Amino acid sequence: MLSKWIAALAALGLISLASTARAETPGELQALLASAMAEGQVPAMGAVVIRDGKVEAVAVRGVRRADQPAAVRLDDRWIIGSTAKPQTVALIARLVDRGVLSWDAPLAKMLPDLASGMRPEYRTVTLVQLLSHHAGLPENLTDLSLFDGYFKDRRPLAAQRLDYIVRALAEAPAYAPGTDFGYSNTGFLIAALVAERATGKTYETLIRQEVFAPLGMTTAGFAATGPGQPMGHDKGAPVGPSNPDMFAPAGNLHMSLGDWAKFNLDQLAGARGHGRLLSAASYRLMQSAQPNGTGGLDWGLQPAIAGRQGPVMVHGGSDGFWFAYVVLFPGTGNGALVIDNASAEMGGDAAARTVLKALLTGLAPPL
Repeated sequence: MLSKWIAALAALGLISLASTARAETPGELQALLASAMAEGQVPAMGAVVIRDGKVEAVAVRGVRRADQPAAVRLDDRWIIGSTAKPQTVALIARLVDRGVLSWDAPLAKMLPDLASGMRPEYRTVTLVQLLSHHAGLPENLTDLSLFDGYFKDRRPLAAQRLDYIVRALAEAPAYAPGTDFGYSNTGFLIAALVAERATGKTYETLIRQEVFAPLGMTTAGFAATGPGQPMGHDKGAPVGPSNPDMFAPAGNLHMSLGDWAKFNLDQLAGARGHGRLLSAASYRLMQSAQPNGTGGLDWGLQPAIAGRQGPVMVHGGSDGFWFAYVVLFPGTGNGALVIDNASAEMGGDAAARTVLKALLTGLAPPL
């Protein structure tokens, strides 16, 4: 399942600094990746350093598969996990900006044919609540055996999502909607269905048209990476995806480091009034804390991170076999993206957090 970014990012503050050097060139970044990888069994890592709203350095190191010698390349695709959730938010925001959707419309109005079958508690839930994890929804379907069935499902992806959502909306809320924060992948699938119903297009078509194409993200795609691309790993061996293809709106996307950076650069630009993708109001909503929590849509918002001054926007993600982290400083336009293709048992999470924390020393002053 996709990881909870809150706990992962909070854990950064518990790790000692791996380095106090500023990794600003590809060579320095390569050396930092090599040092972090040496502590575990991580086949490959990649990182991007952003300074003043521009990519300063990009580097990759290692092999695509632990059982083959092919080295990773700068244009390779990586599964970015839940760090793709803000991209789903941006898709919804584009539709709101054009008046196709409304942030505050109740779910029963947006999905009228499902209203009678959904729990009464969900009928007044809004897109803002769905995309900020305040909708009362459990993280995923309670019955994981049902979830696993989607790996073998041959229906169109939109039909699979609809089936999942009908089941999810019939389950009891984890808490009263609007009263608390509760991390939920299901909320993003429901938001995607709302967009599909409003436009008559699939999520996959919509995000290509509304996010990938405008930002020039030509390598972005869905679910597993293809042949000749990096694979996730567990127990020292390559493994397939741990989320079915229909789970894309919750973060099951892959793309190159360069394309991943393009989206995050636009978010930084939007914070300073120069974004290309969304209205000023939509950037502001995405990047502002919602009631009963510290997150926006779908950014974690913190005053500081790992002993460095903020404000800071954060997100992390994993399907268990990849780890990805984004940290952005909207006030300065600085940031870092780090990714690898190994499970926690192989040192993937530890390596990613070590690299990220080392990079932060050169991107923000200490507290």
